[in-house]
Amino acid sequence: MGIQRIDTNERMSQVVTHGNTIYVAGQVARDAPGTPVADQTSDILKRIDRLLAEAGSDKSKLLSATIWLASMDEFNEMNGIWDAWVSPGDAPARACVEARLAAPQFTVEIAVIAATD
Repeated sequence: MGIQRIDTNERMSQVVTHGNTIYVAGQVARDAPGTPVADQTSDILKRIDRLLAEAGSDKSKLLSATIWLASMDEFNEMNGIWDAWVSPGDAPARACVEARLAAPQFTVEIAVIAATD
């Protein structure tokens, strides 16, 4: 049961696996900065799909999600994209909070934990 790190730099790894658990770092909309929260959420979820696949999993195996919004005024807009993305019957435990994000062009950040089986 070793630890595997994916897409690593000096500061952090985008994914860390240990045993059958996958930890995906907080993701922001690198391909959609400054766009509406729905577009940023879609970009992030595509990135999460890719990272989970690279680690040998998918969204149907999500255990937990943490979502940070720059403004809770955008909660419903983000949820519209999230709800369409989550596998029916496989919704993870989830927290969503308002927070000041690291850069003003990002209005949402999402981190997930998933299983491999």
